[in-house]
Amino acid sequence: MKEIVDSWKNHAKEEYDENLTFLKSLKGNRLVDESAASLDNTVFDKVDCLKCANCCKTTPAIVSRPDVKRIAKHLGVPTKTFIKKFLIEDYDGSLMINGVPCTFLNKDNTCQIYEVRPVACREYPHTAQFGFHRRSRMNAQNTLVCPAAYEIVKRLMSIHPIKK
Repeated sequence: MKEIVDSWKNHAKEEYDENLTFLKSLKGNRLVDESAASLDNTVFDKVDCLKCANCCKTTPAIVSRPDVKRIAKHLGVPTKTFIKKFLIEDYDGSLMINGVPCTFLNKDNTCQIYEVRPVACREYPHTAQFGFHRRSRMNAQNTLVCPAAYEIVKRLMSIHPIKK
């Protein structure tokens, strides 16, 4: 894990444009989804999210309406109270956790609502989800936040090099 995290810390920002260009080149290549999902399993066998939690520390999670109901029920509070206390509305009407680090992040990097966490958190960094090949900007952005996402993109470059 240390090698992956060190590489991410040292190179992710300077390689962002290169990563974005590469990810844009994958649009239309559905085979990439399979490769990304496979690499997701391989890389996350080596990366322990509890030792990092950078996503929880730096990126407000999007919370869907079904997430709101599920989490509010789990916390034993009315939906409106949960929204008012823990969420903000983005310019496009989507709901997000109202700050970073995440309100529900414990000091040991565990999550107070892990069992009912938002789908966006559960699926992050979205490297195993269908449609990876279409989400170039989001995937490039995730390489700045998540060491595993960065490593997955680097490995994808070897499997699916840009054709010149």
